[in-house]
Amino acid sequence: MNTTTPRPPAPPAAPRAAAVPPKNPGRAKAWATRAPLLPALIFLVVVTQLPFAATLVISLWDWNALYPDDRAFTGFGNYEAVLRDADLRQAVLTTAVLTATVVLVSLVLGLGLALLLDRRFRGRGLVRTMTITPFLLVPVAAALLWKHVLFNPEYGLFNGLLARFGDLFGFTAPQPDWISDMPLVAVEMALIWQWTPFMMLIILAGLQSRSSELMEAARLDGAGNWQIFTHLTLPHLRRYLELGGLLGSIYIVQHFDAVYTITAGGLDTANLPYVVYQEFYQAQDYGVASAAGVLVVIGSLLIATFALRVVSSLFREEGSRS
Repeated sequence: MNTTTPRPPAPPAAPRAAAVPPKNPGRAKAWATRAPLLPALIFLVVVTQLPFAATLVISLWDWNALYPDDRAFTGFGNYEAVLRDADLRQAVLTTAVLTATVVLVSLVLGLGLALLLDRRFRGRGLVRTMTITPFLLVPVAAALLWKHVLFNPEYGLFNGLLARFGDLFGFTAPQPDWISDMPLVAVEMALIWQWTPFMMLIILAGLQSRSSELMEAARLDGAGNWQIFTHLTLPHLRRYLELGGLLGSIYIVQHFDAVYTITAGGLDTANLPYVVYQEFYQAQDYGVASAAGVLVVIGSLLIATFALRVVSSLFREEGSRS
């Protein structure tokens, strides 16, 4: 007789929990992509946006460091003082003349250099490298080079060449004091020398993006070099010329080094950045200096807006060609 007791039936297996899909996989993927950029974004906000916000706040106060207990809220009074000050209006005019002259002359010279360097010749790479060297110099070093090596009336290169030229032809050559006789032109020459390579690089990129088939077809139809330049090359370079002019204007409007180093803002060469420096560090008027700085930033942003539009339209044109 079998006395073993039967085993109880096994309990039914618990149903497996269904895998819960993430609520929004697209958002998680987007955050995973952007997370490595967050430190850079935070650094950018801390370094640029917070100081600008502080500048905006200070520009609304009558705040002079020489009288720290007399601070008062003035609203837009500092901006009114900036716009009514004759010296500041002169600085605005000087900034406009300086920027326009440097940008236009640099564009013309950069276009000429780009047309030359677009041709094939032995040593072209070395010549291109030497041509862009002025743009790679520290702005203060470039200004010191022009002030002491070229413009100095006693041992400068320009007066030395004039004296040598006079000795060759038997007359006494003039020895001008370049900075005292033509201060704004001296600053413009130094900036043109430094910014022409920048314009050349942009225009050279435009020249190398031309359609070789179109150029060859124009030559087969009997078009000469001048006709090709005026009817094909120059219209193609219009966007690149605009881009170079706008980018150059953004930087030169804010340029401080050459004015400070060559003329120290004297002889009617003080531009807006130098006036901001004077108001902040010399007059210790933080409110007026901040208001002037905000106006410089607003002007730069307006130019940058046009520059971004030119860049976007340039990208659209290149994309349509490809």
